[in-house]
Amino acid sequence: MKSSPVVHFEMPAKDRKRVSEFYSKVFGWNMKQLGEDMGNYIVAQTTETDENNMVKTPGNINGGFWQTDEENVPPHVVIAVDDIEEATKEVEAAGGKVVGGQQGNGEPDDIPGIGIYSSFIDTEGNRVGMLQPHTPMR
Repeated sequence: MKSSPVVHFEMPAKDRKRVSEFYSKVFGWNMKQLGEDMGNYIVAQTTETDENNMVKTPGNINGGFWQTDEENVPPHVVIAVDDIEEATKEVEAAGGKVVGGQQGNGEPDDIPGIGIYSSFIDTEGNRVGMLQPHTPMR
């Protein structure tokens, strides 16, 4: 069986401070806001990580929040893949549409210290992320 686990979740947030306080207070998550160069993204650490920011407990995932003023934007998940180019071809062959990284031009983004990221729209209209980690998952 091919293994491509869900490794990250992302949810929209209208107010970065409010969402950080909420998840920190309610669930004890460590919330870290990144700078403008990373789109003011908030990393949500839900579980312990190692020196490469990879989760220590198999099956646990971390996530993040992005700023938006749009209504009813659904959360999405990020799936780890061994080869993002091959996964992109498989998405397209199966009827999905590759969106790409933050620019939306079909090209992936290299997230420093993390991996190569791209997103796609599946056959049901869901936006899903793919990540080829810089540090192998296995």
